[in-house]
Amino acid sequence: MMRAWILPMVFVLCGSAVAIRPALTGDAGTAATLLLAFLGLALVHSPLVFPRSIGAREAGRRAAVDGRPVVYWRPGCTYCIRLRFRLGRSGRQLHWVNIWRDPAAAAAVRDANDGNETVPTVVVADRPHTNPAPEWVREQLKHSA
Repeated sequence: MMRAWILPMVFVLCGSAVAIRPALTGDAGTAATLLLAFLGLALVHSPLVFPRSIGAREAGRRAAVDGRPVVYWRPGCTYCIRLRFRLGRSGRQLHWVNIWRDPAAAAAVRDANDGNETVPTVVVADRPHTNPAPEWVREQLKHSA
């Protein structure tokens, strides 16, 4: 779990380093803008945005029990971030699988997308859906157990 915080901390440290020079030269606006940009990058790449990822096998097992969709994603994917933010609190009910941490998950996504690792890929009732609308995903949650 600690490894998940390394990249966000690098963004915070780099943002602080980059913002020091404008701050020391009296350009507080630029310093604040730079720092906020790096803090935003840190937030987007932090475990706070995405629920804890599980493996593809475990996600499939859980989805078979509760009927909830499985979302295959990867860090830094703007479409994944958009989906997560637009789902809001309901996004925590989904089973999230990071394809960069699970080779079986990456293979499943490639099988569903003509050999491409296109994410987000949402699996509902064993049927993959590539980059679906957040509203559609939210609707699928209503049909789950």
